[in-house]
Amino acid sequence: MRPATDGTEGLAAIAATEDRYEIPIYNRRGIALVRGRGVWLWDADGRRYLDMMSNYGVNVLGHAHPAVTAAIAEQAGILLSCHQSFYSDARARFLQKLESLLPDGLRRVSFANSGAEAVEAALKYARLATGRHRVISTKRGYHGRTLGALSVTGETKHRSAFEPLLPGCEQVPYGDAEALAGCIKGAAAFIVEPVQGESGVRPAAEDYLREVRGLCDESGAVLIFDEVQTAFRTGRTWGLEHSGVVPDVMTLAKPLANGLPVGATVVTDAVSNAIKPGSHGSTFAGNPLVMAAGIATLEALAAPGFNDHVATVGKVFVDRLEAIDSPLIREVRGLGLMVAVELKRNATPILQAMQNEGVLAIPAGSTVVRFLPPLIIGEEEVMKAVEVLHRALETAEIASN
Repeated sequence: MRPATDGTEGLAAIAATEDRYEIPIYNRRGIALVRGRGVWLWDADGRRYLDMMSNYGVNVLGHAHPAVTAAIAEQAGILLSCHQSFYSDARARFLQKLESLLPDGLRRVSFANSGAEAVEAALKYARLATGRHRVISTKRGYHGRTLGALSVTGETKHRSAFEPLLPGCEQVPYGDAEALAGCIKGAAAFIVEPVQGESGVRPAAEDYLREVRGLCDESGAVLIFDEVQTAFRTGRTWGLEHSGVVPDVMTLAKPLANGLPVGATVVTDAVSNAIKPGSHGSTFAGNPLVMAAGIATLEALAAPGFNDHVATVGKVFVDRLEAIDSPLIREVRGLGLMVAVELKRNATPILQAMQNEGVLAIPAGSTVVRFLPPLIIGEEEVMKAVEVLHRALETAEIASN
């Protein structure tokens, strides 16, 4: 096994090189991660961390998963890339596995390399299917940072520097079907997350999504569910299963290949019939290496009892978080292993304190500590995260008094 550091690649050396050459588009966390195994990560100085973020929801099977690693190694020795103008055995096997998990009505797939790209395709397909151009999305929603996806992202902080964005895009309050009814007529699509992730893990009411389905049916608008973050994470295979509502288009990405870049846009036959060769494409998308990793990942995620495990551990996690007696907590929200603790103050110092104690979590806005752990995590590990968060809150409370 490769050592965490060979003495020449400590944090200082790694950081100096990255800071010298990279465009500074991220605020750094002050550690260099070099190795992972299961739900644990190690930094360049050999320190171990409990991964409660899974690279923003990507490494759903944890790190160095044996089946995924073996699939990547085998495919790397066979064929890495294969443009989609050619058929691919690896792509065909991935599609068969994915189709076996999809809800009835959604079965036609195009590939991308990220969630934002999957959303871009969804917006294009909606325009092709309807001949319209307006797209409605929700305030506080998040769909990606490419210009089209950014145009339907609700947070001003992501959008303002790049305006004007795609014309004809409007936002309505999340959960407000009446507001949507007032502007959906003549729109090409309504795009919505079954659970808003970046705004702090906010599940949609089941009745709301059913009303949304009815409004789109009445107006002829395409209903797009963004499941980039919710797929496999909520205790069901798809977040949509909690409401029973099936959209016309579903976007997927994060969990599909346990860390390799992938996205997928899944549509009904009716939407697919409007899409012609040449209307969309991607050089790297659907390549055999990613497809091999995806097959191994989907097989693990589809194992009997896996969703039950996610639901059970997620409930234990939320229950224990709710039991924390701290005046700094405003609310705990969660569905499966998509969990957030909203604070009454800035979350950055709490996240830093947790990192100092060996637990990695991520923000959602300025006041939310968000947990998106690998889905293989157990109750013992989530209890460690709860204990570390509790100590961080106690220290912050004492410091403020």
